[in-house]
Amino acid sequence: MSDTSPKTSRRHFLRGAGIGAAFVLGGCKELSQRPWVQDTLISAEQLTKRVQRLFAGSQALAPEFAKADIASSFRANGTTMPATNDYQAHAAGGFKDWRVEVTGLVDRKLSLSLADLRKFPSRTQITRHDCVEGWSCIGEWTGAPLKLVLAAARPKANAHYVAFRCADPMDDLDGDGIPESSFYYESLDLVEATHPQTLLAYQLNGAPLPVANGAPVRLRAERQLGYKQAKYVRRIELVERFEDIGGKGGYWENQGYNWWGGI
Repeated sequence: MSDTSPKTSRRHFLRGAGIGAAFVLGGCKELSQRPWVQDTLISAEQLTKRVQRLFAGSQALAPEFAKADIASSFRANGTTMPATNDYQAHAAGGFKDWRVEVTGLVDRKLSLSLADLRKFPSRTQITRHDCVEGWSCIGEWTGAPLKLVLAAARPKANAHYVAFRCADPMDDLDGDGIPESSFYYESLDLVEATHPQTLLAYQLNGAPLPVANGAPVRLRAERQLGYKQAKYVRRIELVERFEDIGGKGGYWENQGYNWWGGI
């Protein structure tokens, strides 16, 4: 796809509007903690979100590509093997007992096996993963559209955000008995969570998702930067406010990243 295509140009414009993320991720951590800088970053983040939805629309699709564009090896980033006995036992057993729980502000709590996820009508899409570190990679993802899973759980009227609790502990922790607050997590609002290209992906390039890329289930939210694409998803929790899940809506957001990672 040409770099001068309308969709790509729009994406470049939206990325340029996200000055808050570029500022924080550029290494100005100490400066970014000052109150006036935080206010500026929050304002830029809100502007970026409004700009994307104004120009692209709430259901506009991220660019999709041809099979010839797929990378020969999809780059793995962040955690590549969660260091808990529980996860490694699941991996050794082929994830046959893995469950994805759907909890929180729903009328019907769910506990889904991989077989259950495969019963939902699947979607396959070839998209580009854009990392805040400056690299991109194109891969083919197959999974259950998250909107169908959420519809089965029947969100309550006061559910505004969808949080993803993951199996990879952060901060060099290993073993078991790790508090939930130490595991990776992310969140989306309901507009992004129900977007057609937002998947609970269980295949990459036509094969079961590799461990390094988030097996057995990871989030794909194709209009968001890489840190929003939570791997090793164990639980999905619908909440009204970020305070209900702690922190600022995600592991990296708690370290200073913008919550809105739209591109």
